[in-house]
Amino acid sequence: MLCVVFALLGAASNAAGTVLQRKAALAVPPQDALRARLLLDMLHQPVWLLGICGVVGAALFQALALVTGPLALAQPVFIMELPLALLIALPVLHRSLPRSGWLAVGLMVAGLVLGLACAAPSGGATQAGMARWTAVLVLCAAAALWAVAAARHRPSGAPRAALLGSAAAVANAVTAALMKSAADTFSSHGFDAFLAAWQTYGFALCGIAAVFLLENALQAGPVAASQPALTLGDASVSLALGVIVYDEHIRTGWWLLPELAALALIITGTIHLSRAIPLTRELASS
Repeated sequence: MLCVVFALLGAASNAAGTVLQRKAALAVPPQDALRARLLLDMLHQPVWLLGICGVVGAALFQALALVTGPLALAQPVFIMELPLALLIALPVLHRSLPRSGWLAVGLMVAGLVLGLACAAPSGGATQAGMARWTAVLVLCAAAALWAVAAARHRPSGAPRAALLGSAAAVANAVTAALMKSAADTFSSHGFDAFLAAWQTYGFALCGIAAVFLLENALQAGPVAASQPALTLGDASVSLALGVIVYDEHIRTGWWLLPELAALALIITGTIHLSRAIPLTRELASS
């Protein structure tokens, strides 16, 4: 239960950070996309700094969730970041959520509860061998680079935002996987061992890359395009990493039928919710 509570707090903190960063990203010139100058432009905006505080808070809650439970349990809970982000944005937009939006939130919650109850993620190791890490890091880096390359050939808009959101999702999932290892090292062996572990610097670098990709996704198009790719991609890749890297267990066999039904509920809810409130440049004028 602690793992789920910390994950929910992390999702709420990250959702607030996403909304604030989106507001800041809309003020950045389009020509700064995919350049280091983008982050420099953001630094001059107080609202972006508040958004980063939300991201930092999310990282702390995420670390606590990963220490108290498996990766395959903690990260899927971050699916709730999308409805939380939209709900947090409502006061900014001075709008209310339509009934279809509440139905979509209900579908996502029901899908998440059903999926986790049926999959019952459990077990697993706290550390992994270098051979597994090497294979996983190469594959994830290739996937993220492909998404970025595809985005560069598209104009600003929903498709570009979705591709960059997908790349950020992969980076987020790898960050969480590395963070789990580093957090366990800190918990078991102390601060000196934490500083000596390569995973500590790995999750820091991946985290910076994830923030950079997210800023570009938010700058490229509406949250309604980038957030579903980020949310579903992060949960899916994290689930796979939990099983592949840490030998975590999920139920299979006939349990796959309700798990697939849960996935369908989450996808349906995500798509409908992302369309319920078009978070476009209204955010900038609020």
